[in-house]
Amino acid sequence: MAYTQNDFKKGQPRWCPGCGDHFFLASLHKAMAEIGVAPHNVAVISGIGCSSRLPHYMATYGMNTIHGRAAAIATGVKVANPNLAVWQISGDGDGLAIGGNHFIHANRRNVDMNMILLNNRIYGLTKGQYSPTSPRGFVSKSSPYGTVEDPFRPAELCFGARGHFFARAVATDAPATIEVLKAAYRHKGASVCEILQNCVIFNNGTHDAVSTKEGRAKNAIYVEHGKPLVFGENREYGLVQEGFGLMVVKIGEDGITEQDILVHDAHCEDNTLQLKLALMGNGDGFPVALGVIRDVEAPTYDECVTAQIEEVKAAKKYHSFAELLETNDIWEVK
Repeated sequence: MAYTQNDFKKGQPRWCPGCGDHFFLASLHKAMAEIGVAPHNVAVISGIGCSSRLPHYMATYGMNTIHGRAAAIATGVKVANPNLAVWQISGDGDGLAIGGNHFIHANRRNVDMNMILLNNRIYGLTKGQYSPTSPRGFVSKSSPYGTVEDPFRPAELCFGARGHFFARAVATDAPATIEVLKAAYRHKGASVCEILQNCVIFNNGTHDAVSTKEGRAKNAIYVEHGKPLVFGENREYGLVQEGFGLMVVKIGEDGITEQDILVHDAHCEDNTLQLKLALMGNGDGFPVALGVIRDVEAPTYDECVTAQIEEVKAAKKYHSFAELLETNDIWEVK
């Protein structure tokens, strides 16, 4: 059966006008329609925060759970019903602060669910405190003189937890966001999608460098498995390996041709170059990498748990509670 985005819509979103959550929700509706899984076979789980209202606007199963625990509850949902397509929605505060422990272990275990991290580098619902992804020196209500902490970089955290899928998109870039979400669904295992989005009230302009099509042409690179790492307004720049790092070169200068440019390998088990790509674009002269950066197959937690249960059951002499009782001595009282 073919679905449309309207099949996944419900209610009237109650976010600030211009909030990045509106853009992402529209892309999620479209992505789910193109994926083609029936709404009654989808579960959307969230924690606490502005973005965590999202399940209220999905015509699927959904749970708006407690602060930081979305990954834990989503894991339970997937293990209890492996046939459900499970999507976990968290903000950078909900997902990486109080929920940071669950985030790393969901990746380590490789639970087959799609973990969406909506990153606006601020606590929006509680009115503007700095978050785990706010940059050093960021002035907020909870850091009036500038935060003295270095931020988490979500890709680094994902890779450090032995994550097998990481992708990034900009909320205002609907076509690329939809493709990233579809790729996350196709990946069997824990998939992390970092969505760069804006908070118009408390952190307006935090992703201005890549929020527009023109900005992305200048400041971003779309990575695609098997394709050369070329970028620029006229695709005139590329990435080459220099020692253990990367270097930006201009095609046509110093004898550089497209044949010299690195080809993206999202399926490589060794994540060294993938991590280099994921960490680019922090005022270092490199573009921000968008698209699927890492996509590697590995055994999933839920499949392994199900297989283990079946193996143990097959080796037992009993297969129900009644049969278990009958394995012991039985007395009949008259």
